[in-house]
Amino acid sequence: MSNDTTKVHEHNHHHAKHEQQHEHHEHGHDNHQCSHDDLFHHHVPANGNKQALFIALVITSSIMLLEFFGGLFTGSLALLSDSGHMLSDTISLALSLVAIKFAAKLATPKRNFGSQRYEILAALFNALTLFVIAGFIIFEAIDRFQNPSQVASGSMILIAALGLLANLLSLYFLSKKGDVEGSINLKSAYLHVLGDALGSVGAIAAGIIMWFTNWFYADPIISVIVALIILRGAWRVLRQTIHILMEGAPAHIPYEKVKQQLLTIDGVTEVNQLYMWTLTSNQHAMIAHLEIANEQNQQSILKQATTLLTESYRPAHLSIQIEITK
Repeated sequence: MSNDTTKVHEHNHHHAKHEQQHEHHEHGHDNHQCSHDDLFHHHVPANGNKQALFIALVITSSIMLLEFFGGLFTGSLALLSDSGHMLSDTISLALSLVAIKFAAKLATPKRNFGSQRYEILAALFNALTLFVIAGFIIFEAIDRFQNPSQVASGSMILIAALGLLANLLSLYFLSKKGDVEGSINLKSAYLHVLGDALGSVGAIAAGIIMWFTNWFYADPIISVIVALIILRGAWRVLRQTIHILMEGAPAHIPYEKVKQQLLTIDGVTEVNQLYMWTLTSNQHAMIAHLEIANEQNQQSILKQATTLLTESYRPAHLSIQIEITK
């Protein structure tokens, strides 16, 4: 079907000029080769995310220890239970921090795209633990509905306020120093801390209601509301991580639009293969196979297609193959 083939691989660096990219990365089929270090060293630095997670980890683990020893000293089951919840968050934050370290490893012949998906695996684990936590809260709430118990409202409000303050500090550093929207790993950790903060707000509200009314059903009712909010956020993260692991197309890149854009290039007769998938947070890859008429200028079309996809979608990895048809 074809008598000539030209391929190109584009590996974009956010601060390089497009013309420099084109001159450096365009290759014909006679010299089509790139080293792994050159291909994948563009990974965005994660210092901000690491700092944010570390600060949140220190705050969360400190409050966890305070509540644990406070529970032992006072004999408060509520304090011990909340310290167990904080323990799960501490583990999740630590896992997210470790995942960033592993994700920074460069590509190898065995792992051509590096280890960046450790962050996705950490996010998946965190989402699943959020489901477990929410399920535990609902289970306990059902038991409280059936067997309402008296709660020391004053101590509950004080402890919850302390926990809320710590959680708000953690959320502040996660949002200010880290990329919560861009990194699904950091987002999952953020949701863990947010779930704690919502739990503290709910506990304060329930404590105030019980303080003034002695209506102890307020505790399980507010707990169920908080659990449902946690489940909503966990489902979003879980759905996103599964989509990435299943090589799903980036949500912000419309498949048909990309195909039509390529067909608008003068000389392109067919786009018979177009693949797009997400590597990790904020990084995706694209492969396109274009057919052109025999008399068309290959390098001109190649340069146009490369510029179009690079400037419009900035893929971390771009491969374009041009086939000349008779």
